[in-house]
Amino acid sequence: HVQLVESGGGSVQAGGSLRLSCAASGVTTSRYCMGWFRQAPGKEREGVSGMSSAGSTSVADSVEGRFTISKDNDKNTLYLQMNSLKPEDTAMYYCAATSLMDCRGATIGDFPYWGQGTQVTVS
Repeated sequence: HVQLVESGGGSVQAGGSLRLSCAASGVTTSRYCMGWFRQAPGKEREGVSGMSSAGSTSVADSVEGRFTISKDNDKNTLYLQMNSLKPEDTAMYYCAATSLMDCRGATIGDFPYWGQGTQVTVS
């Protein structure tokens, strides 16, 4: 049984920082592609950043240079460090996992496992 539990969301002013965490069980961060997605009200869910089993990363253009994905395989936890936050970053942020090792070419449909989400609000 796969369980992904996000934490770390909150309300911050523009320019501030937050660090999201995703504690995983039933799926191993060292073996599979995992990623962060977000969904703002009235918009489609979009990919933010992904990390393959070997550690290679990808990041959306909109957050390039501001957001950094990382993981601690010993803790089986995925992180998203978000700096220089902007109001347009306001969204529900979701952690997701695939059964693929490599995130390259993965689409949202390749992620069967999702957390409940954590809200990030930037004003």
